[in-house]
Amino acid sequence: MADTTFDYVIIGAGTAGCLLANRLSADPSKRVLLIEAGGRDDYHWIHIPVGYLYCIGNPRTDWLYKTEPDAGLNGRELRYPRGKALGGCSSINGMIYMRGQARDYDGWARLTGDDAWTWDQCLPYFKKHEDYYKGADAAHGSGGEWRVERQRLRWDILDAFAQAAQQAGIPHTEDFNRGDNEGVGYFQVNQKSGWRWNTARAFLRPTCYGRPNFELWTSAHVDRLLFERQPDGATRCKGAQVWTGKEMVSATATREVILSAGSIGSPQILQLSGIGPAALLQQRAVALVRDLPGVGENLQDHLQIRAVFKVSGVATLNTMANSWFGKFKIGLEYALKRSGPMSMAPSQLGAFTRSSPEMPYPNIEYHVQPLSLDAFGEPLHAFNAFTASVCNLNPTSRGSVRIRTNKFETAPAIAPNYLSTPEDRQLAAQSLRITRRIVAQPALARYQPQEWRPGTQYQSDEDLARLAGDIATTIFHPVGTTKMGRDDDPLAVLDSRLRVRGIAGLRVVDAGAMPTITSGNTNSPTLMIAEKAAEWIVSDARRGAAAAN
Repeated sequence: MADTTFDYVIIGAGTAGCLLANRLSADPSKRVLLIEAGGRDDYHWIHIPVGYLYCIGNPRTDWLYKTEPDAGLNGRELRYPRGKALGGCSSINGMIYMRGQARDYDGWARLTGDDAWTWDQCLPYFKKHEDYYKGADAAHGSGGEWRVERQRLRWDILDAFAQAAQQAGIPHTEDFNRGDNEGVGYFQVNQKSGWRWNTARAFLRPTCYGRPNFELWTSAHVDRLLFERQPDGATRCKGAQVWTGKEMVSATATREVILSAGSIGSPQILQLSGIGPAALLQQRAVALVRDLPGVGENLQDHLQIRAVFKVSGVATLNTMANSWFGKFKIGLEYALKRSGPMSMAPSQLGAFTRSSPEMPYPNIEYHVQPLSLDAFGEPLHAFNAFTASVCNLNPTSRGSVRIRTNKFETAPAIAPNYLSTPEDRQLAAQSLRITRRIVAQPALARYQPQEWRPGTQYQSDEDLARLAGDIATTIFHPVGTTKMGRDDDPLAVLDSRLRVRGIAGLRVVDAGAMPTITSGNTNSPTLMIAEKAAEWIVSDARRGAAAAN
């Protein structure tokens, strides 16, 4: 930390931050600092796929956030896992490679007034960093840093669920990532030869660590952003004040500060720095720099309703892993072949379908698992079972992230407001009925599925919506808390190029920029956003240099 002046200061070495560091440090004339509040990704369970069971809820790898008590969840709080290591959430997530639907991005284009966000304009940026196991084609790229593979195991119970889904009218698909993800099939995953492929391994280790113009600070917490008044009266972000664990250091950016701390961390840092809703900042004794009412608002997440079915006559992970001998066999298979249950993502089988025939597009998603537990991080149940988790892809409920104090050490108040609209409650009931319809198909009959949770005694829409509140949990997809939008949108924090409104030299590049949540898992769309942002940042710097000359 002898030199604390850089061209670019990137805050957050998660999904977006790792890609940005790679792209911006590719120019040897530009000095890049990457700041990560968590530690290194040197914990072995980060890299073994099944290690999510040991990373979620672990203070070494998870910030251990909790939500506020939620009325839609009948007063329950939820654990809210967020990655606390290089790679961020890509180090603890489900590894599922999912882009969403073309309509998501076309919707962003309408909401921002910028055609750069249409599906056709976003697809090349997905492909740019992709290394697809089948090679390049019209929808996929090859040779990039972000490895996409098929899963290395199958399960009889999941094959039967897929057949049952088809009998219920959901078509089979081999690829969810061509713009329309309707269908049932095994998910593709971000793994390489049986190892988790997080963004630190993909974008930092191969190149950044060897670049003399790149510097990485870990276990370094941003206290607040720093600003200066320019000659024309505009406010510019000039850097960040960082607590290293021993001292407070000011890191200066001569070109841009890029905030990539995620949908929880980025609005927290903005609010602590005086950018956000004026009334909230006044309550927390934070000096106002810019009144932006949308900072921390518009929180959206996918709420998964976890229906559990006991089965017989078929093996599931519950009983395979309930003895030392079973665990030894699983471990030996992984050690010798990098396959078997230790190589699996939390959810192996997926399905996208419509809640009713009148829906013009798939609006619910299933994550189906050959296991059951009360919550990730809790022990597996002692009986054979599978879990069919279903989520509303486009919830209408909106929540918030708000600082509790003016200290960076204090976790923010996270209030997702799940199931707070009649539309979301109705869809929760509908989706549980669809789950029951799939499980009742002939393909699963030989395994005698019995609904253990929520239970067949609950039948009315009111009962099912209430029970959804009792058994549902986050699927770890918070977005939207620093959304981009048009100039006339009072809650738009960013313009369509991810620049913070009214503050020069500052962008937010992470899932918080999404104005609406994608119809599927959110990790790879965040990488696409970062890929676009990197190109814009480099282009803006070149234009600025040309103008100066």
